[in-house]
Amino acid sequence: MKRVNVNAHQVALVFKRGAYQKMLGEGAYWLWRQNVIIYDKTQPFQPPAELNQLLQDTELANALEVIEVADHEIVLQFQNGLFQKVLTAGRYAFWKSAIRYDFVKADLSKIKIAENIPRSLLEHKLVAHYVRTYKVESYEKALLFVDGKPQGELEPGTHYWWKNAISIHVAKADIRQQQLEINGQEILTKDKANLRINAWAQYRVINAATALLDNAGYDRQLYVAIQQRLREYVAGFAFDELLEKKESIATIVLQQVAAAAATLGVEVTGLGIRDIILPGDIREIMNQVLVAEKKAQANSIMRREETASTRSLLNTAKLMEENTMLWKLKEMEYVEKIAEKISNISISGNGVLIDQLRQLFVPDK
Repeated sequence: MKRVNVNAHQVALVFKRGAYQKMLGEGAYWLWRQNVIIYDKTQPFQPPAELNQLLQDTELANALEVIEVADHEIVLQFQNGLFQKVLTAGRYAFWKSAIRYDFVKADLSKIKIAENIPRSLLEHKLVAHYVRTYKVESYEKALLFVDGKPQGELEPGTHYWWKNAISIHVAKADIRQQQLEINGQEILTKDKANLRINAWAQYRVINAATALLDNAGYDRQLYVAIQQRLREYVAGFAFDELLEKKESIATIVLQQVAAAAATLGVEVTGLGIRDIILPGDIREIMNQVLVAEKKAQANSIMRREETASTRSLLNTAKLMEENTMLWKLKEMEYVEKIAEKISNISISGNGVLIDQLRQLFVPDK
């Protein structure tokens, strides 16, 4: 005989020769040739034998809460309202006691999280292993594909799905204005002049479904479309004609590429020509032409100035011929200029000083 004491919040399971006999509640007991296992009711129940055999005892079955988890399921275990752990496939038993247990069962065979599980719990390190997370920014358009089939557009935000064998793909397109560099385009003009053109284009996605579903690499295709339209336009003009039309190249190419861009689900909002680079020999010829033009302009200006000066002198001479006083004033002006360059002047004899000076500097007619 042996005495067994079962305290509060404890139970005891009695076995004889390995076979389950009964469950004992709180109290003191005398037992003969029987084994006893005492359990703390605040801890999960770990069965010492096959659980199905133990549950044949109605009293024990009523004292336990049994949770069965299938292969395609998980169960979130809560204790007194606080998350504890994730239960995977198997059978679990918990004592019904002062501790309140809650369970949320989730079906992982479906991607949609239909259970009422808060976002903070989905991102918990114990649960995140079973969850797929995708984030869509406010400046993005996203399309959802399930097993390769489009399922519609996703709103901006964070999206969660259960992780399983069903494939999920989220295709995203940036709907902000973007810039495309089209550099180093070597193009032959109509008269076989080889030019290198650097251009840029600004665009934005306006139809995400068209851009992502109907086109592979819409940005690359847009690059090729602009490149092709630029080449076609430049090749249609001789070199001199192209230089005259260089300001309108971007506008015309932008109009021509609009239809191609629409089939890609994008809109080209701006296009510009950054540089037109000439080959070395053509650049040298252009420089020579420019120098010749500038020299011609300079000669023309000099001839105009000389003509104007001669005309001014002629007009002055006519006025002096018609007006004796003006002639005398002009004589005095020249005498003054000459006198400024002479340090000493000697005058002898009689006569008016001005007349003598005039005789010195102005010969008689």
